[in-house]
Amino acid sequence: MRDPSLRRSYALFRAFLREQTEPEHCYRLLARDAADQVERHVPLRGAVVADVGGGSGHFTEEFRRRGAYGYLFEPDTAELTARGRVPDGAVVADGYLLPLADGAADVCFSSNVLEHVADPQTFLSEMVRVTRAGGLIYVSFTNWLSPWGGHETAPWHYLGAERARARYRRRTGRPAKHTLGENLFAVHIGPTLRQVRARDDIAVVSARSRYAPFLAETIPRLPGVREIATWNLLLILRRLA
Repeated sequence: MRDPSLRRSYALFRAFLREQTEPEHCYRLLARDAADQVERHVPLRGAVVADVGGGSGHFTEEFRRRGAYGYLFEPDTAELTARGRVPDGAVVADGYLLPLADGAADVCFSSNVLEHVADPQTFLSEMVRVTRAGGLIYVSFTNWLSPWGGHETAPWHYLGAERARARYRRRTGRPAKHTLGENLFAVHIGPTLRQVRARDDIAVVSARSRYAPFLAETIPRLPGVREIATWNLLLILRRLA
């Protein structure tokens, strides 16, 4: 699917709507799309790819299918076994302290994890550390002020996180999976862009709205507007020597 395009965005949106009932379809489509984005910048065949926080392994499996040496680093064993098996190349490990030598990976990849860590700067620094000079860092996250920022409680998080959680429980009869300040954090685009641009060990190759059908690189350049309109920020970074 051409990226960006209305066809691609529509297909991904439809898949997200069926995430709960058809998770395999949703995450396989997303993994193919993400691998396509990576391959725009670096060939995957023969590359060492570290998938940080990749859950049950859809992304790692797609990287391996394309000829990469893919390894999954996931701290939650329930996520690792969510599909009834442990994915090939899986390691139980925390993204703050990856069991990898400096510069071990050609590509360090993280999809929609940054909003779930309490210290995004340390998490990003660890991704940079394990990436070789000239290697690629792919990191995307759902920013808090986007319409999907509250995850399953969205868009009611605009009225406050606790109110959104209470509404979710009343409507579904069960507690929400995510709690702000525990396993979901308010990450914003402006501060994140300033932090990565201030570093002297990486270069920003691309900062774009991951799912936008058009103006994907323009939207994150608009202060204020970007915090709502981006939905999900994708950063493609190059590790400097």
